[in-house]
Amino acid sequence: MQIIYLILCVVGAALPLSQFVPWLFAHGLNVPLLLQQATSSHIAAFAWADALVSGIVVVVFVLVEGRRLAMRRLWLPLSCLVVGPSLALPLFLFLRERHLAAAGPDNSFKLNPLRGPV
Repeated sequence: MQIIYLILCVVGAALPLSQFVPWLFAHGLNVPLLLQQATSSHIAAFAWADALVSGIVVVVFVLVEGRRLAMRRLWLPLSCLVVGPSLALPLFLFLRERHLAAAGPDNSFKLNPLRGPV
């Protein structure tokens, strides 16, 4: 699964940036124009609202699951939200897989589904 998550990280960064970087070169960091264009139609507002809610879900998931598993470096996937949830979520899932693999095949830490690590 780790290789799939890494591939999704690349795709999750490349697709959004392939649209944003040309816009940035054309308009600079013009935040009012960005907001105006992001809300210029119902479908654009729909996409941005979806990305915003997805980003909030990723933050909650990273913090809750990361703390439950006592993972380190949670700032890394959270900082990737600058690109978007499409990068942050697969990166967190990759880091989570590595963390679980490092715990060993017997998962030397026991998980309590109600309270986290015991």
